[in-house]
Amino acid sequence: MQITLMSLLDSRPDRSAVDIYIDELTAARDLGFSRMWTTQLMWEPDLLTVMAAAVGQVDGIEVGTAVLPVQVQHPTLLAQRALVVNQVAGGRLHLGLGVNHPGITEEMWGIPFEKPVRLMREYLDGLLPLLDGKPADAVGELVTTRATLQIAGAPAPKVYLAALGPQMLKLAGRRTAGTVTLLTGPKTLSEHIGPTLREAAEAAGRPAGAARVVAVLPVSVTDDVDAARALAAEEFAMHGTLPSYRAVLDREGFAGPEDAALIGDEATVLDRIAELRAGGVDELAAYPLGESAEIRDRTRALLRTCL
Repeated sequence: MQITLMSLLDSRPDRSAVDIYIDELTAARDLGFSRMWTTQLMWEPDLLTVMAAAVGQVDGIEVGTAVLPVQVQHPTLLAQRALVVNQVAGGRLHLGLGVNHPGITEEMWGIPFEKPVRLMREYLDGLLPLLDGKPADAVGELVTTRATLQIAGAPAPKVYLAALGPQMLKLAGRRTAGTVTLLTGPKTLSEHIGPTLREAAEAAGRPAGAARVVAVLPVSVTDDVDAARALAAEEFAMHGTLPSYRAVLDREGFAGPEDAALIGDEATVLDRIAELRAGGVDELAAYPLGESAEIRDRTRALLRTCL
């Protein structure tokens, strides 16, 4: 199982999001991590723009979006942006996509939330050919893409879906590099996520290993378990109220997001990581969680022993 890092975009009055991202990406590379995934939340700077400004300055590490919402960008626009970033990055971009949640989509953006699997399927019908340097001519019920791009020499990034339900997982298994999950426990990953994804890939005639499970989880190596659990509950409180995440928490028997986090001393966290590995997770994208830099450093130090 590959161990990578997960980060949040940050900006401050005295420092830009680009400068902070460059520092974090450089630090992750220097610690030996091969990839850093980064979230895209509604109030944050545009992640692909930040990446475009950063990846040419930091080599030796891959970057991933986890994840970009598709409702607010047409496949043509996303293909244009992703190809430019991947050209600057020399092929180091992994493109995680998802349909955002009904409350955000409808209440914040004023876009109807309907038929999410159809939406993503039609989105891929337009996006994937464009990423491969081919014309797109895909007429759909929800998304239509007719376009040809001229971005010479830009490699296609690997595409992942944020997939938790069976139909979205099957779509990911048939057509993409896999799924990026969040706050999903070992039982659900081993009994539902992995098998559904891989069976769909096999049924589509894809080679073994073509569709991967990337599990994003908070990790905190600490002696103060109660404080870390409280922090996880606070930072991920919104996720515990969203239907898709609530469903996987309930499937696992977790009361809240803090139960999904890997928290404890070195031995405890190593046992949790081993459980994920045994359950067929291909990549753990760990979000170092802690109130202090010392706890986050301790967490990264343990994760490095698993590289």
